[in-house]
Amino acid sequence: MIPIDAAVIAARTRTLIAHMAPEPPNTVLDEQRLIEDLGFDSIRLMELTVALERGFGLPRYAPEQLTDVRRVGDVITLVATTLGTAATTAEEATRG
Repeated sequence: MIPIDAAVIAARTRTLIAHMAPEPPNTVLDEQRLIEDLGFDSIRLMELTVALERGFGLPRYAPEQLTDVRRVGDVITLVATTLGTAATTAEEATRG
């Protein structure tokens, strides 16, 4: 797996959220709430999750991993953490 710069992860995630938001703002900010500020409902949040998994090549998220994801910044952190974990696991497998 090729490492992705944190700024690239953040920008791609914000762009994806902006495209999928029912009430897209002019600028997507980390502190914006997905439901209250951007108009996501439960189905749209599931669609966003699938789009993130496919867009970044992430493994499927378990529902319990998503319970505290409420803001744009939380989504960025989740994706970056998952990519960091996946990269570490791949590196360990090749060394193994």
